[in-house]
Order: sequence, then structure tokens, then C-alpha cells
Amino acid sequence: MIKMRFQGKVAIITASTQGIGMSIAERLGLDGASVVISSRKQKNVDEAVEKLKSRGIEVLGVVCHVSNAQHRKNLIDRTLQKYGKIDILVSNAAANPSADPMLRTQETLLDKLWEVNVKASILILQDAAPHLRKGSSVVFISSISAYRPPLSMGMYGVTKTALLGLTKALAVEMSPNTRVNAVVPGVIPTNFADHLIKDESARKAAERATLLDRLGTTEEIAAAAAFLASDEASYITGEILVVAGGMLSRL
Repeated sequence: MIKMRFQGKVAIITASTQGIGMSIAERLGLDGASVVISSRKQKNVDEAVEKLKSRGIEVLGVVCHVSNAQHRKNLIDRTLQKYGKIDILVSNAAANPSADPMLRTQETLLDKLWEVNVKASILILQDAAPHLRKGSSVVFISSISAYRPPLSMGMYGVTKTALLGLTKALAVEMSPNTRVNAVVPGVIPTNFADHLIKDESARKAAERATLLDRLGTTEEIAAAAAFLASDEASYITGEILVVAGGMLSRL
């Protein structure tokens, strides 16, 4: 581990009170960053703040539903009020409100998937971009379903594929001052992914789909995100880092 590589840096991580987002906040914080975490529920924010503080991490917690314009603005404003700058933004928020095949998914649910998983990632950057410093970094958290969407997650997979294109487009638009990259996690045991591996046979099938014969961890995804956000990746932008144990990942 490279210690304190984010000393003096300020990082916003959306949807970061549990799972992958929480692990990313913890990794950046342990490496010296002041982290700004968020969730839709105050209780979750408070609990995560206490956990991070107990590990000696400088943290600010803010309630934020990323599809709410006022919430997004408040997240950026509170960050600037406390820390005066933004160096890193990790866009991790996602929703999957339907397990129906795409052609049977209600229009309102299609809209929600697009708004939370793609549109909100653009809109929060519209708010944050004027305050991102030279040498700053944006990291999108996509999903292996961008390449291999299960039937029950078809539209979710489409939105995660869109994030790959968004990474490429914004890397051009935000250059040369801000780098933009994406991490593509494989199947990671979290509350969000529980339905994919809730029984033993489904879990074993997911493990067999990898070359390493196991599922990944949130800490492994956090390590990849931290690398892309760090100065160690200072000549990397517009790239997609797949962290999925060798699962097939080609469009």
C-alpha cells in the first residue's frame, strides 16, 4: 500500500455508505484524502461517518439522492464550504428497480434507470466541473453487466454500457485538466448484488464464470478506483479498468 498518496486531496464519492462506495471512501480516506460520502438516508450517512471517523479518516457526510437537483447542488456546496476544493469525484450511485426483461419494463422504471445510472452522473459533473482542480480525477463505477447483461438486468446493463461511452466522451471534453476513467466490477457480494448470488447454485455459477474461481471483494474494487484517482495513473484517461476475475468483457 502506498500511504498518504491522497494527502491534501478532497474526494466526493456518491452512494458511499455501504458496499463498493463505502470501501472506496475508506480506501481514499486511509490514504490521506478528506472524503465526502453520501446516501439517500440520514441514518446510513450518520453510521458511515462514525465508522470512517473511528478509523481516523477526515469525513463529511451529506444526504444526497443523485436524481434530485437540489441534493446534488447541496453536496457540492457543502464540500466547498468545508474543504474549499474538489480533487476527485467517484460516481458510484446506481439503481436497478426492475427484474423484468427490457421489453416488459414499465416506462417509468426505464426512466428511473436512465436518470439515476446515467443522467445523474452527467448532472453532478455539471455542478462539480467548475470546481475541479487541475490534475483532478473522475472515476465512474460501471459493471460487468455492461458487457454481459443478465436477462433480469437488461436495462441496467445498457445503462452501465452507456457509462463506458460517457467515460470516453468526457475524457475528451474534460482534458487536459481532469482525467476521466471507469472501473468495471465483476460480481461482488454486496446488498445490491445479493439477488444474483442469493442461493448456492447461483453463487457457484458466478464463480465458475471467472478465471480465478471466486467472486471479488469491495476492497479490490476500491483499490482499482484509488489507483485511477491517484497520481500513479497521471497518464491514464478515457480508459476502462475491468476488475472481474477474468470474466468475459468485450462488447
